[in-house]
Amino acid sequence: MEALKQGSDALFILLGGIMVLAMHAGFAFLELGTVRKKNQVNALVKILVDFSVSTVAYFVVGYGVAYGTSFFVGAEQLAAKNGYDLVKFFFLLTFAAAIPAIISGGIAERARFWPQLIATAVLVGFVYPLFEGIAWNQAFGIQAWIKAATGEEFHDFAGSVVVHAMGGWLALPAVILLGARSNRYRKDGAISAHPPSNIPFLALGAWILTVGWFGFNVMSAQTIDKISGLVAVNSLMAMVGGTLAALALGRNDPGFVHNGPLAGLVAVCAGSDLMHPLGALGVGAVAGAMFVVMFTLTQNKWKIDDVLGVWPLHGLCGAWGGIAAGIFGSKALGGLGGVSLGAQLLGTLLGVAWALVAGFAVYGTIKAFMGLRLSPEEEHEGADLAIHKIGSTPEREATW
Repeated sequence: MEALKQGSDALFILLGGIMVLAMHAGFAFLELGTVRKKNQVNALVKILVDFSVSTVAYFVVGYGVAYGTSFFVGAEQLAAKNGYDLVKFFFLLTFAAAIPAIISGGIAERARFWPQLIATAVLVGFVYPLFEGIAWNQAFGIQAWIKAATGEEFHDFAGSVVVHAMGGWLALPAVILLGARSNRYRKDGAISAHPPSNIPFLALGAWILTVGWFGFNVMSAQTIDKISGLVAVNSLMAMVGGTLAALALGRNDPGFVHNGPLAGLVAVCAGSDLMHPLGALGVGAVAGAMFVVMFTLTQNKWKIDDVLGVWPLHGLCGAWGGIAAGIFGSKALGGLGGVSLGAQLLGTLLGVAWALVAGFAVYGTIKAFMGLRLSPEEEHEGADLAIHKIGSTPEREATW
């Protein structure tokens, strides 16, 4: 029976890892459909190469930083218990690799390729695992301190703060340091629209992310005996809440409609194992509305050229999700309890602060020593031809 449980757990978390791996195709197509045609190839290449760099950085350094585990032992030891520890690494790697995938959407169309890969290695190797270890592995005694102060530990079941808020708030310094795309905001005050290049691809990316998210959330149980149908239904309710709110406030705009379910899913991650489904519906609806309002403000009023709106979508909705777990996870609002609003506020603020400080430090250093941005000529030509020497329709665009 023990061997059967070990095999079942390894298969369970492996399937979760595969579902979250598929989400990276969603990141790729969401960005591909949003950016202009001359930057589509770059969007696809970035996501794949960022994932590859993330794998090496997390295997060699990051997983050890977060969990104190080293893979520099014999294969016989690694294969023990059906290789569960290795498969768990694969599952958690797919979470870690979401950090550069999130950032990629914010800095699209004008970021240099190799400096971003260096940033990816540092973020996934050191920055993200430090907070991951705090939230999910009791690192530095911070969870114990939060519990002593508030009565409960910081709760983030599937990464509203650990993954999404971290990615969104790391992206914000990168976007600010890069500056807006050329001719996006004109000197006369006019705003040049850069509409999505391909709505079907944008929608495909959103759908792939949405489907994979049920692996992201449900499989965060990590063993089959802890699986919860409540997590699945709460994810569903938050998804539709975000969609309907984005539809209403976004006035039928397809870009808002297809990001709405993602906003809801980002927000429900933290408390998806605690909330009542009606609470999850409300959390998702608030997140969908928040994305529409804040995306519009950042782009049109504050003139922060976050191409895919990753700071509103992941940064703000992720922070809302961390806080919402302390509200809608309480028994007073139909939740399971065992969570404190004070703990959720402290943990969320800690994650946001760490991401901001680290983001400015990493991207500020790279900007000072290497530069972050394509030249004006390269940006005008497009990242596809400037970096990869081929466009998305290469029969007429190949350069030698």
